[in-house]
Amino acid sequence: MAFQTPITVLQAIKNINNQKYLLPAIQREFVWKEEQIERIFDSIMRGYPIGSFLFWKVSKESIRQYQFYSFIKDYHQKKSHNQKIDLIGDEEIISILDGQQRLTSLYIGLMGSYASKKPYMRWDRPNAFPKKYLYLNLLKKPDEEDMQYQFQFLTLEEAQERNENTYWFKVGDILHFDPENPSELYDYLVEKNLTNKFAGKCLFRLSEVICKTPLISYYMEEDQELDRVLNIFIRVNSGGTQLSYSDLLLSIATAQWSQKDAREEIINFVDEINNIGNKFSFDKDFILKTCLVLCNKDVRFKVDNFNSQTMNDIENNWDKIKESIRATIELVSGFGFHYDTLVSNNAIIPIIYYLYQKDNFDSFLSSQKFEKERESLRKWLTIAILKQTFGGHSDNVLRIIREIIRSERNTFPANKIIDRLKGTPKSMAFGEEEIDNLLEYEYGKRYTFSVMSLLYPTLDYNHFFHQDHIHPKSLFTEKKLKTFNVSDEDITFCLENYNKIPNLQFLDGKENTAKGKKPFEQWLNETYEDKAKRQHFMERHYIKNLNLSIVEFKHFYEQRKELLKNKLKSILL
Repeated sequence: MAFQTPITVLQAIKNINNQKYLLPAIQREFVWKEEQIERIFDSIMRGYPIGSFLFWKVSKESIRQYQFYSFIKDYHQKKSHNQKIDLIGDEEIISILDGQQRLTSLYIGLMGSYASKKPYMRWDRPNAFPKKYLYLNLLKKPDEEDMQYQFQFLTLEEAQERNENTYWFKVGDILHFDPENPSELYDYLVEKNLTNKFAGKCLFRLSEVICKTPLISYYMEEDQELDRVLNIFIRVNSGGTQLSYSDLLLSIATAQWSQKDAREEIINFVDEINNIGNKFSFDKDFILKTCLVLCNKDVRFKVDNFNSQTMNDIENNWDKIKESIRATIELVSGFGFHYDTLVSNNAIIPIIYYLYQKDNFDSFLSSQKFEKERESLRKWLTIAILKQTFGGHSDNVLRIIREIIRSERNTFPANKIIDRLKGTPKSMAFGEEEIDNLLEYEYGKRYTFSVMSLLYPTLDYNHFFHQDHIHPKSLFTEKKLKTFNVSDEDITFCLENYNKIPNLQFLDGKENTAKGKKPFEQWLNETYEDKAKRQHFMERHYIKNLNLSIVEFKHFYEQRKELLKNKLKSILL
């Protein structure tokens, strides 16, 4: 390994664009945020070092032995993956062992774009991920004290803003100017009427650091043995901003799997399972952790546990592993869980292990024969989520549960697991005070669905149900409550409690839309004119014999809370 003559950012970017620089399969995915990219450009402008890089020169004879990927140019938070490159091996290439995040950031900032989800918008909305480009404000320094130049990712529309303090210059446009001909930059400044001294300083500095100053300092490894390269990769990526174990393990799997491309298999499978039902948020950490629980004696997430024998077992059983994971997620989706409500992904690993032990589980998801067992699994999973059994360090609890399941393959041993964990920090047993606290969860919070699903066990969650305020939340303002002659003391109670579970119900989506902002008592009488149907509705929603007038909200709330608490006690105690 030898230190090489530094090159300019422009040279590095051209090599990336021409696929002279590629990424080995052992590299992780790109993970930097917009702010990190903006900061590396600020650092370059200020003359700060951005660290050295480690390159691997792969000879044309060795290229066919390994798999390589291109750099991401247009990043999209929802669906960006590095693309596999098919090389014919006519000439050597340079593979990046250390510095992928920095080089990708420079490439995106100068030649590409970045699309991240807008806050509070649903993932499935097309306009939730606007395409943005990196810009530099030529007229004003940023407000942040630790930034000297205002770099920012903006949409094309946002970049049109012009005022005495704002002129957004698209950073990639600096590549259109000849760095050896400064008159082109002068002409641009004159043409755009940018007479501010700071504007000239910014533009000339940007050209200098991108096109002329050799900032990319790097070492070159020329050995063609993958074992040595893998060892170097793990060493250099275990310091500083440490790679997750999954990144290192994916590197090892990619190097050791002989029949399949581990990186491609696992990443594609993550995309597939995240699109089941109402979407999930699994990642490669989850897949690799699950593989370890299924195929290795020691469940601890350590590099040493992913030895050659374990990797061989995972590859040989990969199809069954995928089937078990996929079936479990379809099952959990049918319970009504999705990316917002499945608070702990690790909580479903015992279910995956249980299905994995079965010789044939194709009918488990739908056969009436397994209906009671599916209900038992739903209840157990809900308890595990509410008790946060798999939060923090969960290796020991996974090991214990795996032993119980292994000795009890005919049915999922939910009660044995709960009994075994009693008295431990991961206890799944509830006390009365805990049950009372469950009803304090509020509308839309992550644990609220789990509590309410215990109260509505017979709903078919394949249909769309809303969390609905029984008494509409639009009524809970001081002004409106006074129009209903609610006392001042009760108004305070109403405003503090209307958003909590005792005022919530699961309502069919169409019914909830029709209900709208109508007072609940009025809507109920109009919708269920038939007395028997109305009584059935009230029983199902725990409101039978309760006064449904908004004036009596405090009494309604306290009485329904007691009914719900008794129901939860009958389920959980």
